[in-house]
Amino acid sequence: MFFSCRHIILENQTQLTVVKSNKVIEASYLLSLSEQRVLLSCIAQIDSMTDLTEQYKFEVSAAEIVDLVGLDSFSNAYRDLKKAAEKLYDRSVTIEDPDINNLKITQRKTRWISSIDYIPGEGKLVLSFSSGIIPYISKLSKEFTRYKLRHVTRFESVYSIRLYELLIQWISAGEREIEVEWLKKQFQVGNKYSRLGDLKRRVIDPAIAEINKHSNLWVKYGQIKLGRTVTHFHFQFGENENIKNKRKLTDEDINNLAKPGETKAAVIARLTKTSLSKFYNTGESWDDVKKRKNSFKDVKKNLKL
Repeated sequence: MFFSCRHIILENQTQLTVVKSNKVIEASYLLSLSEQRVLLSCIAQIDSMTDLTEQYKFEVSAAEIVDLVGLDSFSNAYRDLKKAAEKLYDRSVTIEDPDINNLKITQRKTRWISSIDYIPGEGKLVLSFSSGIIPYISKLSKEFTRYKLRHVTRFESVYSIRLYELLIQWISAGEREIEVEWLKKQFQVGNKYSRLGDLKRRVIDPAIAEINKHSNLWVKYGQIKLGRTVTHFHFQFGENENIKNKRKLTDEDINNLAKPGETKAAVIARLTKTSLSKFYNTGESWDDVKKRKNSFKDVKKNLKL
């Protein structure tokens, strides 16, 4: 069975939701930014209540990843997608206390994906998740974390997504203390940033800056000391009200709020108070209005030249 990104990402990007078991949220692993984007674009296609198997396959195209993260160029997009997926194939994740029904197992190490099919003519890959990770991304009824994919797609730091997930997991509390050594272990940066100042400058501070700028959260943090040693970070966070209240109009909204004889384009223009309302002609679609307005911009630009 195939779950295709093709129309889901491009046409309903705002609704894509990532759902992971808290065991995976707090697991130890390191992925590049490109690998995380490939992984999340597939996880966001899963119905978390369904019984997933290795026979389920997920399409990811280079064009859709470019569109998802808002890149301007398609140059080498398929090559970069293929490279990211191949690295992801070799990656593993270590999950502590993985099975509540078997407490003898203290740790599980598994791959993320089990197979990759290449379709270069269409610029896409087809992936399958490994059997070891499937219980943590499907058929979830408790102890899981859910968030909208759009809140993490503009991140540029490899640690921003990880920190965002650790915080959104505790959104109802609005604060969380995280042990410094535990965080370094889970992010697999223990040997790379042994000094606290380097860890803050290279990992924590850039991640918080991106979360505040691009996601639906505001975050600030402090340090907790034992004697002279910083042992924990104390994060405070909450939903960004400006982002929370900025909701995209749905077709149901438009149908309910439309005046007699009013088209979709006219309703959107009126409700959003956009200047496109000045360009609207009877019977035009929303896309037609935008294209015509953009053509006017080109004409004005050429006249100035």
